[in-house]
Amino acid sequence: FCMFVYQIQAQSKDEQAIRETMHTQEEAWNKGDLNKFMAGYWNSPDLLFVGSKGVTNGWKPTLENYQKSYPNKEAMGILTFQILKVDITGKDTAWLVGKWSLQREKDNPNGHFLLVWRKIKGKWYIVADHSS
Repeated sequence: FCMFVYQIQAQSKDEQAIRETMHTQEEAWNKGDLNKFMAGYWNSPDLLFVGSKGVTNGWKPTLENYQKSYPNKEAMGILTFQILKVDITGKDTAWLVGKWSLQREKDNPNGHFLLVWRKIKGKWYIVADHSS
């Protein structure tokens, strides 16, 4: 019984850490800080990003794509995440489904995303992102 209680608490702590990372990313975006936003992603050539323009491999190319698509604060707008479901699938793996929306002067683009998370050296990182 004690082991079961511990697992629930551990999962809650992991989910909280993931949610905190999402909140930090949202804040960084809204300050126009793409480098801090990208700190939530695994800084590896094996990071996978799937978006409307196809598949991107690697942290640096993903950052470069964000920089091209969102060259300034006006283009970035105000980002809001809505987390729909977090599933801790193992002691160091999880996935998250959510909605994103941007509030900008001329438009309000929005969509959904599926993030695959991995705990690496005690910290949760996005290792794969499929955003639409």
